[in-house]
Amino acid sequence: MALARFGRQVKRQHGVCVKMTAVAILGLCFIFVWSMFSSPSNSVTVQRESFDDIAEPVASSTIVSKSKGKDIEKHDANDNKKKVESSLKKKDEKKVNGSLPLPAHEHKSGKKNEKHVSKRKKDKDKSKLSNEVSKENQENQEQEESQGEEAEKENEDEEEVVVDDKEEGLDGESEEKGEMEGDADVDESVDQETQEMVENENEGKKRQIKGPVFDPKAHYSWKQCSTRSKHNYIPCIDVESGFTRLHGYRHRERTCPKAPPMCLVPLPHDGYDSPVHWPESKLKVLYKNVAHPKLAAYMKNHNWLIKSGEYLMFPQNQSEFKGGVVHYLESIEEMVPDIEWGKNIRVVLDVGCSDSSFVASLLDKDVLTLSLGLKDDLVDLAQVSLERGFATFVSPFARRSLPFPSGVFDAIHCGRCTIPWHAHEGKLLLEINRILRPGGYFILSTKHDSIEEENAMNTLTSSICWNILAHKTDDVSEVGVKIYQKPESNDIYVLRRRINPPLCKENENPDASWYIPMKTCLHTVPSAIEQHGTEWPEEWPKRLETYPDWLNNKEKAIDDTKHWKDIVDKSYLTGLGIVWSTIRNVMDMKATYGGFAAALLQQKIWVMNVVPVHAPDTLPFIFERGLVGIYHDWCEPFGTYPRSYDLLHADHFFSRLKNRCKHPVSIVVEMDRILRPGGWVVVRDKVEILDPLEAILRSLRWEIRMTYSQNKEGIICAQKTIWRP
Repeated sequence: MALARFGRQVKRQHGVCVKMTAVAILGLCFIFVWSMFSSPSNSVTVQRESFDDIAEPVASSTIVSKSKGKDIEKHDANDNKKKVESSLKKKDEKKVNGSLPLPAHEHKSGKKNEKHVSKRKKDKDKSKLSNEVSKENQENQEQEESQGEEAEKENEDEEEVVVDDKEEGLDGESEEKGEMEGDADVDESVDQETQEMVENENEGKKRQIKGPVFDPKAHYSWKQCSTRSKHNYIPCIDVESGFTRLHGYRHRERTCPKAPPMCLVPLPHDGYDSPVHWPESKLKVLYKNVAHPKLAAYMKNHNWLIKSGEYLMFPQNQSEFKGGVVHYLESIEEMVPDIEWGKNIRVVLDVGCSDSSFVASLLDKDVLTLSLGLKDDLVDLAQVSLERGFATFVSPFARRSLPFPSGVFDAIHCGRCTIPWHAHEGKLLLEINRILRPGGYFILSTKHDSIEEENAMNTLTSSICWNILAHKTDDVSEVGVKIYQKPESNDIYVLRRRINPPLCKENENPDASWYIPMKTCLHTVPSAIEQHGTEWPEEWPKRLETYPDWLNNKEKAIDDTKHWKDIVDKSYLTGLGIVWSTIRNVMDMKATYGGFAAALLQQKIWVMNVVPVHAPDTLPFIFERGLVGIYHDWCEPFGTYPRSYDLLHADHFFSRLKNRCKHPVSIVVEMDRILRPGGWVVVRDKVEILDPLEAILRSLRWEIRMTYSQNKEGIICAQKTIWRP
């Protein structure tokens, strides 16, 4: 009231002095109030993957003079700039396990952060160009505006959620796609992504505490996915939008939905039954478990698989290769005697999945073959291979690198191949060269060779210095077989007349492969002792227990092997209630050194060792041991058909996510998709994660077979039921 009365008096004609006095008093009051409640806004904002090491800044209430404030402002800005640059530099130089390189996404973060910092710097420089006459008032207004702009940009960054330096679920053509139908109705009262601020009594400062991985108060009700591919839905490969008409049913590249699917894939319409157990599944599988319209048409022209009653049969004397696959393999050994299946050749990649009898015959020779089911394979032969119990994954093979490290496959095979290796500057063959071990073999068999294609292939293989060891057209199989060998050293590259393709730059990591475009350059052969691939591994099975010189932390790898052997022998095989005779396809969702897979070798199973892209890169050593694996980001769906695995193993998997994924519950939904009905899940983790996880599994109608906890850690063993309401 006093201020209002004073204002009315000022409006009267009492002279200029009274008016000036009133303005001065109001200005001083505004400055005093602002100085009491405002905090400095001279901060540089960068986008980070983790906020574990950031503490809440302490607001300063000290009033300084104009000249000192200006100097301190410059000093703080320089300090902030140095801190940001040093953190970016440390992130780029970060290494794990010495010679083991970090995954691809760790090598791309620097540029993005630098752009973000430079943008903030430009905005900050603009704010300094103010009028000196009313500097204090303008600084107040500028600080309020900059705080509002930074808040808006931070909100935008939270909505986009950058994962591994790319927007989650966005990739090229997927920008036009909407969210998936049939999402789950999830009532979450507390958002697990919320950052809670708590006060540390000892330090007197605030620090950030991340919310739980799973909200213990959430309730879930699930719907079935209403997708075009129905019971064979592969989220990052199958197109589910109006975009389909122009670009076909399946993606040319891995393209995930903007929001991870939160729906359950239905069972086949004709029903689903427990798969035929191994090793009987090598000869027959239940037809209704893999039935597909394209498959029925395919069987009419191929006699290596036939339908007999309720089964899909695989006659031993029938193959894509005339004379049988056994004759085909023996002819390869005759052409190149150095190829000894099951000894120096242990890990093989079969491109195309055209005939899984090739994989079955190699398995009898102690060769572990990983089949690549191409994305345009509408016949779903990769699903047939998985149902038979063979190591298989599904991936496009066009413009991006395959999710493997460099130089890990002893041999790569493409039978009755129709892939145009020489097209697009030969980048597909250069990708094969990247993942093929130095001195490794590329076995190519073709039915009909045109002169133009053969000349182009010869030119390409000569340019990358592959040696043709043998070329023969077999009279029995009627296919032409060529066997190439990759160079074992870099000496031959210097002797090339035409340096095309050029050698890759030294700073290009050959192991970087997650969402990395295929290179049209030639990676050199490793030559340093600390690099993997410099020497051929020991013969199988000795290589399983061999620890090469390039592997740092050998003791950790040895301890990991002993650790899992003890757990598997004393607990998993006898104490969990799992019927191991029904287990064939197994996935380790967070593999380290392959110790879990090595401990299960005697059970006649195979393990897909998944190394998360944010974890230390131990995948080269897993291949060195004679095992197979793959890189993957679990914030996205996995590249396989539904009902692919009999057992999923997750050891401290969810607690190591570090809130990377926006919807961790979607990972449980993905586990439900790729697990066969009747399959098992074994999760070892913290009790604070296991308790809400158990509730989620129960909401999926899974049966909890065993739970155990001690010292805030525990284990859940659950079984997925065939029946679902």
